[in-house]
Amino acid sequence: MVDITHKQNTLRKAVALAVVQVSSQATIDAVIEKRIPKGDIFEFARAAGLFAIKRTSDAIPDCHPLPVEYSHFSFEIDGLQLKIYAEVHTIYKTGVEVEAMHGAMIAALTIYDMLKPIDKQVEIHNVKLESKKGGKSDIIPQKDKIIKAAVVVCSDRASQGVYEDESGKLLVELLQQHNIQVSQYTIIPDEIAAIQTQTHQSVQANIDLLLFTGGTGVSRRDVTPDAIKPLLDVEMPGIMEAARNYGQQRTPYAMLSRGVAGFINNTLVITMPGSPRAVKETTAALFPYILHVFKVRHEQSVQ
Repeated sequence: MVDITHKQNTLRKAVALAVVQVSSQATIDAVIEKRIPKGDIFEFARAAGLFAIKRTSDAIPDCHPLPVEYSHFSFEIDGLQLKIYAEVHTIYKTGVEVEAMHGAMIAALTIYDMLKPIDKQVEIHNVKLESKKGGKSDIIPQKDKIIKAAVVVCSDRASQGVYEDESGKLLVELLQQHNIQVSQYTIIPDEIAAIQTQTHQSVQANIDLLLFTGGTGVSRRDVTPDAIKPLLDVEMPGIMEAARNYGQQRTPYAMLSRGVAGFINNTLVITMPGSPRAVKETTAALFPYILHVFKVRHEQSVQ
């Protein structure tokens, strides 16, 4: 199956539609008057559809098993058509489109089976996804603003050339995948003065997003949060809480990160851990969701 371990749990919803076509009004009348020999077609279809939703991953090889937290069927008679709507909700890492379509399809097949004794021309016309919500599909990118970013690596040894930086370069690549323009990439030592000087320069250069990697742990040289926190005009603790929560689900050491985040003037500053793995996980935890903050700030500035 496709790897979804990097994704976040979000509320996801899907509605699917299946259409069963009958050949005559006599069939519709029999459905309305509940004269179908096998029973109430809608109740049977509802039960079969619910079973199908919960067993989707058993039938579709590449479908992930997921917690179904809500499902609902509704039925509509439109001329000679019986319309079946299947709605499914979950809070998980992947969507429920297939679950909704599977449920609608099996409900339609159940209706077909129950109507065929009285109508030999019953047809299942189509099964389609009506709507879906949740996950990255709900994130609308800002097309009217190019986000300028700066990446700063805090590392004594990388700044001295003892080893080549990996985390900062990885972060640049990850940001570019989100169409973020990285205009600055700098390596500096783990010194409060150097960190604060670099921060002031980036803010004065009207950088929108300033990302530090490294120096957020508990060693004596990890001073990035100590340098940044006093400079923040508006601290946003939820950003790093989200990052730590995401990391904690993957390694118990994530709780040791002291990263901070917030605004200095109009520059959003985020301090990330220094390992490539931690950079990748923190970026996955925050992006593209964090970009919504720029839309909010922009809307406030034009009012």
